[in-house]
Amino acid sequence: MTIGTDFETLTVVQEERIAWLTLNRPEKLNALNDTLLREFGEALDYLAGLREVRVVVLRGAGRAFCAGYDLSPEEGEIGHSEERGTVEERDRLLGNIELFTRIWRHPVPVIAAIHGYCIGGGAQLATFADITVVTDNAVIMASPTLLIGGGYLSPLWSHLVGPKRAKLASFDAGHRISGRVAAEWGWASQSVPADVFDEHVRALAVSIARTPANVLRMKKEAINRVTELQGFLTYARTGAETDALLHHSPEIKEVQRWIREIGLRGAIDRFSAEGLPDQWDLR
Repeated sequence: MTIGTDFETLTVVQEERIAWLTLNRPEKLNALNDTLLREFGEALDYLAGLREVRVVVLRGAGRAFCAGYDLSPEEGEIGHSEERGTVEERDRLLGNIELFTRIWRHPVPVIAAIHGYCIGGGAQLATFADITVVTDNAVIMASPTLLIGGGYLSPLWSHLVGPKRAKLASFDAGHRISGRVAAEWGWASQSVPADVFDEHVRALAVSIARTPANVLRMKKEAINRVTELQGFLTYARTGAETDALLHHSPEIKEVQRWIREIGLRGAIDRFSAEGLPDQWDLR
């Protein structure tokens, strides 16, 4: 049964005890824009009120799970950051963290089912899921190919994969790991071959849904409490401050200028070929 049909950027389908929440901007590789983020929160709230749902599966339509935050100048992540002060920018970024925390707080288990690309903000979103299943050949990137900030994702990765690997994924912009490696590192719960991925995710969701919702909720809260005592939600917020500061730095303002003048693809190509000058070279 399809529900929430008035959503523009996602779909929600309920199959008995399982709800399939699908990011649905396939032409943009499901990049996160303001509309998608708003509707995502609305969908989570709606699903939390369905007593018959015991598992939510989060997935992406088309060729990718999620290509991260939309960087297009007209509606992108940094398209209007110059119009905001540093504190206002920090609050906006914290708003994204608070939204994703609603996955963490959701009353039923949320499975992130990842195929294709999972980049930047997409990897950030998936980190808050209870279980993450990836295809062996998925492409996971903690930081996007184009340097647009810094520190927003790294604390979350440090929690799951350790500081050394988090630094590798953060310092080397666009650093890629496969789904298989993501599972070996501990970022993902399981990695499975692409040709059995859908079947595996469905079987897992069905198996979990055998357990009553109240039991699943208490199990989830018990494990979450341990993770929260270790500081997970505290350091999930710390990256917003670093990112907000860097959005107003000379270096990132230069990247913003590139995007406006030569487009996103041109900015990516320039950064890949030339890197980015230090702030004293831009003055």
